[in-house]
Parts: sequence; structure tokens; C-alpha cells
Amino acid sequence: MNRFIVLLIFVVGVMATGITIGTLTAPGAWYAALQKPAFNPPNWIFAPVWTVLYLMIAFVGWRIWDMQDRGPLMRLWSLQMALNFLWSPVFFAAEMPVLALVVILALLVVIILFIRAAFHPDRLSALLFLPYLSWVGFASLLNGAIVLLNSGA
Repeated sequence: MNRFIVLLIFVVGVMATGITIGTLTAPGAWYAALQKPAFNPPNWIFAPVWTVLYLMIAFVGWRIWDMQDRGPLMRLWSLQMALNFLWSPVFFAAEMPVLALVVILALLVVIILFIRAAFHPDRLSALLFLPYLSWVGFASLLNGAIVLLNSGA
């Protein structure tokens, strides 16, 4: 298959799935009523940040797919995508921030494993995941703070 078509499939697939999940699990009254930490960013920031991150994630997925020996890296890439796409339904739709914290911490670990595994065979892919790692690290802190602030303890 033409490399450009495969890249397009990755970009459209990741973006469409992210947009669909984001739309179906948009924060509502439950989220608005939660106590949030002082470092909680304004809601408008999430869409542009995730748009850029999803474009980079899709590009990295395509690069890995295009490699000769893609097996282990593709499995890590796929696992981080599954965890990424699972977080919003768990947090916003199921309204389970504690379970969402478990999901996002697992995502953080898989991103680190991916960066480590990709560094030698594809340094660019590893480097492109660093902003993603930073954002998910921040989101993990935010998720944890929301759990603590709303635990009732």
C-alpha cells in the first residue's frame, strides 16, 4: 500500500477516534461540580493540545508501522492508544476518577516504555512522544488532585 495512504489512515483514524470519544464524553454538569486544583487549565486548552498531540501520535504510529521490525513497538503504540481512548469514557462517562487515575498512570508507564523502546531504532518517534509524556504526566497530576479534592476525606 502507498506510504502516503497509510499515513492518511493513521491520521484520520487517530483524529476521528479522538474527536468521537471527546464529543461523546464531553465534560458535563458532573465534571463542572467537581472541585479542581488551582493548576487546572481552562477547558478551551484541551482541544488544541490534544489535536497537536494526536497528529504527532498518528505520525509516530505510521513511522512504526513503516519499520521492518515493528512488532514490539507497534504493540506498545497500540496499547497506549487503547489506554488513551479508554480514559475519557472512564473519567467523564462512567464518572469514575479513581479508576481513570489507574488508567492514566498505566498510560504514563506505557508511554515511557514506548519512548525507551523506540529511542534506538527510531529516535524521532521517541522524541515526538516527549510532549505527549509531559501532557499525560500533567493530566495524571490533575486527575490525582481531582480524586484527592473530591474524596470527601
